Amino acid sequence: MNVVIVANGELHDAARLREIWRAADLRIAADGGASNARRSLAFAPHVLIGDLDSLDDATRAWCAEARVETLQHPREKNETDLELALALALARGATEITLLGALGGRVDQMLANVLLLVKPARARVHARIAGANFDAWLAWERAIIRGRSGETVSLIPLTARVDGIVTTGLRYPLRNETLHLGAARGVSNELIAEHAEVSFARGLLLVVHLRS
Repeated sequence: MNVVIVANGELHDAARLREIWRAADLRIAADGGASNARRSLAFAPHVLIGDLDSLDDATRAWCAEARVETLQHPREKNETDLELALALALARGATEITLLGALGGRVDQMLANVLLLVKPARARVHARIAGANFDAWLAWERAIIRGRSGETVSLIPLTARVDGIVTTGLRYPLRNETLHLGAARGVSNELIAEHAEVSFARGLLLVVHLRS
């Protein structure tokens, strides 16, 4: 099941993002993400989850009119609203998850949102953060990147080391090599074909594809 979650971060008004949201089997808004959906994505979420402290009155009315399922949590809690939304997606059987509006604003929240990709990866569920001109996802064992020659691809380890990396279709190849957490060697590679592949033996690798 394809689940798309919209958060309360920066969200550009882009046809690509509207189509990702429209095509979802299940649309979830994490608290103020519902305001992002109302302003930029046209369709109402199926589910609204969070402490609901970031909703404006217009969005509350919009969700009520659309009969959105609402799951309210206390303001003082251990999880962020986006983390609650991600847990809900996994609990309802997601096989693919896309996060919209997950970046921008406070740097601590932005970093935490990127690291939330670890949980679905551990469960072998594909999850990505999508923007108007980028995708970022956490890969295990293998990643396929489809795009245009010249587009930027960065490979960033999110475990202490990612071993046995082999790449094809990238300007600066890796041949059975290791990337280490805290080093920037994998940043700013480049597609030299419309199709690139990355395989590795162990670890978790954040793949960032900047689209032209």
